Amino acid sequence: MNHQKMSRSELAQMAMMLEVCAYPKPGNVDRCHDYPDTRLEHFLASAILVRPVFERAERRDGKVGELIREAVEHTTRHSGGNTHFGAYILLIPLIMGGDIRGAMEVVSQTDTSDAVEFYHAFSLTSVRMLRSDELDVNDPMTIGRLKERGMTLLDVMRHSAPNDLVAREWTSGFALTRRAADLLHSSGTGRDAIVRMFMTLLATETDTFIVKKHGSAVAEEVRRRAEEVLERNLDAGDLDEWCIEREINPGSIADIAIAAIYVAQGEGWVWDS
Repeated sequence: MNHQKMSRSELAQMAMMLEVCAYPKPGNVDRCHDYPDTRLEHFLASAILVRPVFERAERRDGKVGELIREAVEHTTRHSGGNTHFGAYILLIPLIMGGDIRGAMEVVSQTDTSDAVEFYHAFSLTSVRMLRSDELDVNDPMTIGRLKERGMTLLDVMRHSAPNDLVAREWTSGFALTRRAADLLHSSGTGRDAIVRMFMTLLATETDTFIVKKHGSAVAEEVRRRAEEVLERNLDAGDLDEWCIEREINPGSIADIAIAAIYVAQGEGWVWDS
């Protein structure tokens, strides 16, 4: 397939589909196992349902916060809950900007209205936040604080970055996305390359979604076990089963992986050979 003939919207949809279909990705939904309330079909449905929002982003028809909210709203049209909120936070500016450099220009131009729209999107999900966060989405006073302080969406991401891998991408120039895309380029093509990229991230990064759900000790244990899998060339399926039994899913790394697949495809990486 000639990826150069695909639109940015199509590349983003492909990235969402390719990530969820790759296996094994320890703890996460893939073609081999579902969660009780969220199945592979829900992830694939999200990739289809979000298309109109991606097309608007490609045309630069709308603001970042508004488009993230609309993407989440489209996702809630199925019963599988939040599937791609973090991915939308990364994909929307990437689609709007065309590449990482363009995305950084897009996020630098966000304003308070983007931050407010983002919090409206947040309220539609069940994404976990640290209980001590003063900008808690569950606090009705948060929107007022954002407006009072004149916080842009980039400011919100700066506030969240110390405790959130996805937010950190906005403040680091999409550094981990860049690294993961480079891993894809160096790992060959297709599903196996995606798994190698995912496992490398899991072995080197502390997944903040795990931290919020299970604590930092569990997140470090997952990272250490993934590192052992790579160092000893073990079967990642065993770590997958270990995570599933404990309901541990590295959702933040999955979001980074989706963004990386999008970027790599735009640079010529091939998934179907």
